Order: sequence, then C-alpha cells, then structure tokens
Amino acid sequence: MHIHILGICGTFMGGLALIARAAGHKVTGCDTGVYPPMSTQLEEQGIDLTEGFGAGQLALQPDLFVVGNVVSRGNPLMEAILDQGLPYTSGPQWLGENILQGQHVLAVAGTHGKTTTSSMLAWILEQAGLEPNFLIGGIAPGLKVSARYNPAKPLFVIEADEYDTAFFDKRSKFVHYRPRTAILNNLEYDHADIFANLEAIETQFHHLVRMIPSNGLIIRPSDAPALDHVLARGCWSPVQTFGPDGMWRYTPGNQPTHFIPSFHGASYPPVCWNITGEHNRMNALAAIAAAHHAGVSIEHAIKALSSFSGVKRRMEVRGVVNDITVYDDFAHHPTAIATTLQGLRHVVGPARILAVIEPRSNTMKLGTMAAQLPQALELADLTFCFGETTGKHALGWNPNEVLAPLGKRATSFSNHAALVKALKDAAQPGDHILIMSNGSFGGIHVALLEALGSP
Repeated sequence: MHIHILGICGTFMGGLALIARAAGHKVTGCDTGVYPPMSTQLEEQGIDLTEGFGAGQLALQPDLFVVGNVVSRGNPLMEAILDQGLPYTSGPQWLGENILQGQHVLAVAGTHGKTTTSSMLAWILEQAGLEPNFLIGGIAPGLKVSARYNPAKPLFVIEADEYDTAFFDKRSKFVHYRPRTAILNNLEYDHADIFANLEAIETQFHHLVRMIPSNGLIIRPSDAPALDHVLARGCWSPVQTFGPDGMWRYTPGNQPTHFIPSFHGASYPPVCWNITGEHNRMNALAAIAAAHHAGVSIEHAIKALSSFSGVKRRMEVRGVVNDITVYDDFAHHPTAIATTLQGLRHVVGPARILAVIEPRSNTMKLGTMAAQLPQALELADLTFCFGETTGKHALGWNPNEVLAPLGKRATSFSNHAALVKALKDAAQPGDHILIMSNGSFGGIHVALLEALGSP
C-alpha cells in the first residue's frame, strides 16, 4: 500500500512514517518547513518528502492519505482530497488499525512525563532482551531512534497523548491505541485550546479506561484526585498504584542519585543514576510496574534503569563555558517548570539558577496558567521570560505584570539578541542556566554558549 502522510515532520507523524515503512508500505509525505534532522531520518528510510501542502500532490495517487492534526480545513491539499472524495484517515486511527492490532500495547498517558516514562519503559524492555516496538515523542540516547517496528515482536510501547486526533476526529489520540497495560501518570488541566476545563480531559481519560481489558492493568499514582474522578466513572481492570513509598536519597553535589524502590512492602536494590527530580523517581516507578506486567522482574528493571541516560531535551546539558552550565529542557507547563527546578536545585545546592522560559504552548500563550508561573519559578535566583509580541507565537498576556511577584528577580524580553546579552551580563562562574521551552527557542542555546565564550 502507498500512503501519503500530511504533516509528516511532526514527532508523532514522522515516527508513524518510519513504522509504516518498516511494515512494508510505500510512504511519502509532505509538510511545511521540511528540514533536518527529521527530514534526514525519513529520507534515509526511502521516504520522499514534498515541501508544502499543494493540491498537485494528488498526482502521486496514493492508496490512502494519512492526516496529521496540524492539518485543518482550508489546507489546499486537504480540500482537494475532500472535493474528490479520496480515502483519508488520521494518524492514530491508521496506527491503531494497521499496527497495534494483535500487539501487547503499553501506553503511557498523563499531563507530564510521557516521553521520559515511555523511554524508560522501552529501555527496560530492551535491556531485558524483548526488543520492543515503540513510538515515543523524543529520543533516548540508548534507543537511538524515536520509533521502531518489527511485526515479529509482540510488545509496543507508545506515548499516549491526550491531544485531539485530527480536525475530523476531536477525540484524544490515545483512544485509538487500546492498551493492555496503561500508565496514567498524572492528570492536570492543559491544552486550553481544545479542552474547556479539567473535566473535559477527565472524560477523554475515562474513554481510554473503558478500552482496557479485564486482564489488563492500570498503573496510576496514589495521590491524583483527577484520576480518582476518572476511575470513579467506571473501571473494569486491575489497578496498581505507585507513590512516594520508596526511599529517595540524594548525594551531595553532582554525584548520582540513589533511589530505592518499594513494591508491596518489599524493598529492592537501588537505582543509581544521574537523573534529577522526584518526578523522575515517580516516572521510574511507573515504568518498573509496567515492565513487570510485561514479564520483566523488578530486579532486572532496576538494573536496566541504572544505565538509563535520560532523554534529549530533558535536563540535557548543552554545554559548559567558563564554569557556567547551560541546560535544555522541554518543561512548559507550570507544574513541569516547578518540578524541573526542584530537581536541579537538589543537585546544585546553593549555586545560582538562572531560569529562562518561553511560554510557547497554546495553553501558555493563551495565559490560562500564567498566574501559576511566579510560584513555579520560586526556586530560581533569576528568571528571564521570552515572549513574542506579534505573530502566531505572540503571548496574550503581559509577562511583566504576571511575574511582578518575583520583583527584580524577573525580567522579560521580546528579542532573542537582547535576551542573550542580558543572560551573558548576568551569568557568573558556577551558575546554572536552565532554558525551558517546548519549541526550538530560535536556537538560543547555541547563541548563548557562543556569547558566554566570547570576550
């Protein structure tokens, strides 16, 4: 079958393209801004890419168009598909019907930690020799790729996003996955552009729960009121909880963190790693429990996690110049910003932390959670907020007003060059600069490192 993917350069759709190619399909695709590394990864797999969404792509005559959720009505190619009555489907639906059927799907859902927990779980299964299939929204260095598929292997780890499926299917993506093992990692209000309130997201999670078989397993934190609401609406599967019941020990300075899991009252050997934050301990507990449901012993899971090296853009050190360390992190929701800062603070102790945030997600641009930012940034010594004033990424709120509770510790910028200069002027040897955004942030990491190294 020849499938043509609209919006192929997104993380999910790009991963889906690699999986479809591995399944033996001819795959082509299109997107705006087709550029490396995704374009390179796809072309290496023999996937032809077209820039833009021109209606002329109908001449490719694919058997099916697979539509990503970046595509909306008015898109010229989509309009041509609709006008001619050509077959189309969404990415999640195609995946569920053509790849996930017959697989033991291990889905990781939640407002935070999906990519990290999915990567941990896939890594554990990989180290156990199970060679799992996976589709993850990031790349763990040990796994090397974000997506992999071998139809002979029965396990499939997938990052289960609650965002909507497509312009013609407003259900969450994860309702198409029908998992046997489901991690419900946490649940908070997010995606204000498509959900009116937390209750609307709870409804989508309830739909997911309704699909988990009675011989499956739901894994959830012990303290999550929104998940209590979800399960109170109906639950037909066993539920395993995890929480802060293990011992958590930090060693001073930049030494590894030791974390001793506890399940059903029994303690196990420690996980020893360089990954920061209590949120990652919770992610690890969830991953261990899911791997155990797939047949991996807890001892083997712990051993595997001790060699887990993290995920790109999750507290990734981008460079050290003049004893100033620059980190890149995907955090963009206030809760994620707070937990990321907590983890870094545990590691660096009293050293100064300069937090740099770009509120770029639709929810943050709308200002729905802007009032939570001062508290989320409390552990930072200085905060630098970047917000565009025009264009599609423009903020709908005033950073100076929102961050006023932080006083002189917070400043805002709408120009990258001015922000880089301010960071260079403020930074001192021994500082830690934590850059947080769910976008590329205009390549600020490289620009800042170059500026810090210049006279």
